[in-house]
Amino acid sequence: MGETSGDEASGRATTNGVTRANEVTGRNAPGRAWRSWIAWGGVAAWGAYALMRWTDGDRVPGFGIFAAPVLAVTPYVAATAPIPVVAALVLRRPRAAIAAGLVAAGLLAAVVPRAIPSGEPAAHGPELRVLTANLMFGTGSPARIVDLVKRTDADVLSLQEFPPEAVAKYENAGLTRLLPYKVTDTRWGAAGSGLYSKYPLRALPPLPRTQMAMPSAEFTLPGGRRVQITAVHPVPPINAESLGDWKRDLGELPSGDSATTASPRNGSGEASGVASGIVASGDGATRVLAGDFNATLDHATLRRLIARGYADAADRAGEGLVPTWGLGQPRPPLTIDHVLLDRRCAVRAVRIYDLPGSDHRALFARLQLP
Repeated sequence: MGETSGDEASGRATTNGVTRANEVTGRNAPGRAWRSWIAWGGVAAWGAYALMRWTDGDRVPGFGIFAAPVLAVTPYVAATAPIPVVAALVLRRPRAAIAAGLVAAGLLAAVVPRAIPSGEPAAHGPELRVLTANLMFGTGSPARIVDLVKRTDADVLSLQEFPPEAVAKYENAGLTRLLPYKVTDTRWGAAGSGLYSKYPLRALPPLPRTQMAMPSAEFTLPGGRRVQITAVHPVPPINAESLGDWKRDLGELPSGDSATTASPRNGSGEASGVASGIVASGDGATRVLAGDFNATLDHATLRRLIARGYADAADRAGEGLVPTWGLGQPRPPLTIDHVLLDRRCAVRAVRIYDLPGSDHRALFARLQLP
């Protein structure tokens, strides 16, 4: 009676083994769930950002006020994109790792080309040397500005945040001895801008409806080639009102090449072609926009402007990730100063220079006209 049959013992062993396996499975299930949540959460976070970047988030009605400031840091987000890939691999979630890898590839595809020089069009016309600098309320070093004009042998200089009280300071430092011709629209605080040139300038009608001064002028290079240049400085898109002004200001800028013709405003009120007051395309003049755009190449609003006949000089030269604003400050430095050129022009050199007294760096581009 005290003996146990082999079948009964085997059954109890089997039952106990299943029970222990279920206990182990039950203990480990929450751990596996959390690993999955963490792995796929990383995919979702970086994937949402990539979706915002590739769907032109700053142009989405009602969403642009959030997207415009956030998109400015896309290069930094792209630099961290391998994190969810590594996390998924460590957590042994291969499908999440593959998805995270695709997200990382999408972000890097948006950013990396700016660090790679691209091909240049055949251009055999005269050279044009353009220098632009934001003076931060006129506090940027006058001596440095004059030195940069000398060093780069600039043909034309675009200045932003150029208040009336700062004019004498820069001109007395020797600016007008190097660039004697000027068209300025100086205003209080950050709203003023100006153009200085080696060659006589003809002021063009002001851009309509812009919040900040953005003077335009035309000059003629030796040999007869005409150039139209605009000092660009829209308001930064930091709230709902300024977002609308920023879009409108960039939309008012003229189109780039002579193949682009004027077109009516779109339904949002933004100019979608040549701005009124600027000579229509097809007049033989080469256009350049230079200044503080308060936008990076991750903003669809700027990319839309570039698509109207321009190229970004720093992007073409492989210098498109060099920051021009915010160095030495408790925020990520951004690339918001640009020289946009008629896309038929070639970029021969781009240089970025520190500017003491300003929170911006000066940007120089040596261009060759078609």
